[in-house]
Amino acid sequence: MTTRLPLPPSLYADTAVAPVATPPLDADKTVSVAIVGGGYTGLSTALHLAEQGVEALVLEAQEPGWGASGNNGGHTNPGLKHDPDQIEADFGTDLGRRMIDFSYGTTNFTHDLIRRYQIPCEARQNGTLRAAYNEASAAAIEKTAQQCIRRGMPVTYLNRKQLREMTGTDRYIGAMLDTRGGDLHPLSYARGLARAAISAGAKVYGETPALSLRRKGTRWRIETPRAVVHAEKVLLATNGFTDDLWPALRRTIVPVFSSIAATAPLSDAVARSIMPTRPVLYESGHITVYYRIDQHNRLLMGGRGPMRWIKSPSDVAYLIRYAERLWPQLAGVAWTHGWNSRLAITKDHYPHVHEPAENILISLGCNGRGVALSTAMGAQLARRLIGGAKAEIDMPVTGIKPIPMHAFWPVGVTTAVIAGRVRDRLGI
Repeated sequence: MTTRLPLPPSLYADTAVAPVATPPLDADKTVSVAIVGGGYTGLSTALHLAEQGVEALVLEAQEPGWGASGNNGGHTNPGLKHDPDQIEADFGTDLGRRMIDFSYGTTNFTHDLIRRYQIPCEARQNGTLRAAYNEASAAAIEKTAQQCIRRGMPVTYLNRKQLREMTGTDRYIGAMLDTRGGDLHPLSYARGLARAAISAGAKVYGETPALSLRRKGTRWRIETPRAVVHAEKVLLATNGFTDDLWPALRRTIVPVFSSIAATAPLSDAVARSIMPTRPVLYESGHITVYYRIDQHNRLLMGGRGPMRWIKSPSDVAYLIRYAERLWPQLAGVAWTHGWNSRLAITKDHYPHVHEPAENILISLGCNGRGVALSTAMGAQLARRLIGGAKAEIDMPVTGIKPIPMHAFWPVGVTTAVIAGRVRDRLGI
């Protein structure tokens, strides 16, 4: 038997909408598609399958949104890690262009879905700022902006004066504004996706980890603590919590903790002095810092933190110090929450889709862009699960390639974080 773990001690856990019932699976099931993982990817895929009349079942080890899906920064950011020109160079004109169109359209897709299902998750589409505080990063961001503008995207490059007006700080010398970006309440959104999937006909089971997966006849057999699932097809969508359910898959990603600290609600005057038009922002640095003001005037500051679970804003005091450096008027403001969760980073910083065996599909590695990307991937993965290999999707389907020396990732990540902070501080 398994016991449902409490949610990380986040602002979201204290303020989210009520969860939909997702009881443990306690009887054997035979379904068309079984999905392992109840985050955005798994829930969106289940929803899009159910919309097309396909019987889908989600197995979640804890509850929908327990992992990074319910504990992220709440940004809906368009695009991928790499620039559009680089994507075309890496994957060719046809697939590269489809990847660009798809990835930069994920935020509109997500916000449209939220409106269609009337998901109460404090969603706004006030834009994403990718900001630079040194000349090298500013030049790189301007180059990205030019590539996006050349492709007809709603993107603008902003100078220092414009950024001071938008952010209330002199820190940044240049930024790219993409008006398609936005934000939402991550846990409320995960719970809303689960509710939408269930209302469309999907089944979602919490406290039901997948313990083993093997072929039995023409179906796949998934063993859980209380029951067995037989499925024609299986999607693995476990991202930063990927284990050894499928051979070598865990070694294809680096699970990295991303941390967030949140203030108590700020006064209207202070909140307006920080982000008056309420875009979200993420910095272009060696170690990414990201932030937003939510609908209740709280400032949420995120970034790389300890490679362990945290419970208090004191665990990420560096984020608080940095916020006070950006906006001295925050001195003395109460910080009420500090929390984190694990997300998945891939070696090439692209999302990974695999089909290692017949009727097995895997999707993981959002590299920090999971909210919108995972949601939109749900429709892509549903199409592939229904149509098979002949159903083309807008992401490459690749082989599983374990990262060399994967066992040393904790040391490597910790070293990279420390070195990145030093480089950012020195401006090199």
